[in-house]
Amino acid sequence: MCGIVGYCGPRQASNVLLAGLARLEYRGYDSAGLAIAGAEGIAVTRRVGKLVNLAEAVATDPLVGTVGIGHTRWATHGRPSEENAHPHADCTGSVSVVHNGIIENYLELREELAATGHVLRSETDTETVAHLVESYYDGDLATAVARAVKRLDGSYALAVLHVDEPDTVVVARRDSPLIIGVGDGEMIVASDIPAVLEYTRDILVLEDGDVAVVSAVAAVVRDANGEVREPEHLAIEWDLDAAEKGGYETFMLKEIHEQPKALRETLRGRMGADGIIQLSELAMSEAEIAAIDRVFIVACGTSYHAGIVAKTLIEQWARVPVEVDVSSEFRYRDPIVDAETLVVAITQSGETADTLAGVREARSRGAKAFAITNVVGSRVTRESDGVIYTHAGPEIGVAATKTFTAQIAALTVLALKLAQAKGTLEQSRVERIWQEVTRLPEAVEAILGSADDIEACAREYTGVVSSLFLGRGIGVPVAMEGALKLKEISYIHAEAYPAGEMKHGPIALITPEVPVVVVATQGHTYEKVVSNIQEVRARGARVIAVATHGDNEIRAHAEHVLYVPATSESLSAITATVPLQLLAYHIAAMRGCNVDQPRNLAKSVTVE
Repeated sequence: MCGIVGYCGPRQASNVLLAGLARLEYRGYDSAGLAIAGAEGIAVTRRVGKLVNLAEAVATDPLVGTVGIGHTRWATHGRPSEENAHPHADCTGSVSVVHNGIIENYLELREELAATGHVLRSETDTETVAHLVESYYDGDLATAVARAVKRLDGSYALAVLHVDEPDTVVVARRDSPLIIGVGDGEMIVASDIPAVLEYTRDILVLEDGDVAVVSAVAAVVRDANGEVREPEHLAIEWDLDAAEKGGYETFMLKEIHEQPKALRETLRGRMGADGIIQLSELAMSEAEIAAIDRVFIVACGTSYHAGIVAKTLIEQWARVPVEVDVSSEFRYRDPIVDAETLVVAITQSGETADTLAGVREARSRGAKAFAITNVVGSRVTRESDGVIYTHAGPEIGVAATKTFTAQIAALTVLALKLAQAKGTLEQSRVERIWQEVTRLPEAVEAILGSADDIEACAREYTGVVSSLFLGRGIGVPVAMEGALKLKEISYIHAEAYPAGEMKHGPIALITPEVPVVVVATQGHTYEKVVSNIQEVRARGARVIAVATHGDNEIRAHAEHVLYVPATSESLSAITATVPLQLLAYHIAAMRGCNVDQPRNLAKSVTVE
């Protein structure tokens, strides 16, 4: 979850590190720090809070040197404080370490180190790594790091400096992302791609267990057995503009408006001229796909809501039973999976720890595991039997927007492929559905082009403290996603329920002070949704309805109506989601919240 950047090259390292950290601040913003190898040793500056505090400190007291490491923190062990900020040093100040992950046996290591005379000054698990490296150092930093990481239980991406080897950074990873950007006479280490895009799009991908010695001109990678190996090279298609705001006030607003493009890119080339859904990444024959008799979807947060949408589509079209599990629960409940089970793992970053654990659990039991992810070369792509990329481009805002709708698009492709392989939909219907799917980007553009009503609606609800979101059928995960967006960026309490469950408890919350947002697009349960609206209005609630263009009846039942273009019920999740994203965005912005960096949240949850 934390952001790591390292640099070796001809430039002043502090400038490169601060610029890279600024592009990774979505990964953590409790504190930040730099360590620069200079003529007089390793100079360290750390500050609590946003990265701007660190940048101001460095501007006042510059750190001079062309090799260094930097870090922006999302706290796991120890409160946000300067003492707990990275980089961490050993007793002598010879070693500096930045770390993303969790060292699970750090208490045991702390006791062992303290017993041998080491003085640990922070509350963090990371500091133990610096002291372990110190204890193992005998003139070769890479060897010391390799020995140290063998003592660690848990996950880590590490970048390490030593005063006696000022021209190199040693890095290591296990279960936490870390890449190396290969520039022209310079190397940039980072925990995510946006940090290196200003300098290169040539990426070296590190594997679990790797330890690499990085200098300005080379990266020598050794595997867990100490053998030199040639890492995989990736050519990144994104450019720097994709990771910048591009004239928008915030990344989140930019990414909401990028959804039509993300949808088109995700859907591009997925139906062949012969009408067959193209999904060669599934790495299964048509017969193997047809033999699937059960699907599990494992995901977290927004991706979990996309999975619930997929459950509806797969069951309706392919007639295969689907279970959707929160990733953190899946592997602990002894799931029943076998060779005829397809496990679909949805993870925007491709590095979500709980989802990766679910993939491993499924494959260990003989199931095929298939990933939906936005990041080429991410860990889930290596641990799965196949992958669909969402091609949404970098998403910097912590709250997922374009990656959610792109995930639904990818899952729609998967559902149609399963139906086609099993013969549960006639070919003519598959083609009709596909034609409508390809019109979804235009429908989203229409919503984004006439969003003034949404902003006006938001202005009336900036002062509320609680809200309720309701839906039926495919509207349930839309309501869940809408509630999640509102609570995570505006800090307004929001709950989502199937509308039919309202009378089983949530209706007790209804007062005139609790607005109710209802997904009321056209579908076979529309009349029942209207009845639910009448029930909450009878108790004084103000209602915001998401409805289909042309539905004038709904105006009699709601204070505000947010209209979306007509689509078939099965495909309505994408269009119905967009106004709820904008509603949450505008409420949060009007409340003065930092929509790109909500408190306590980080973009990628790479630890359990």
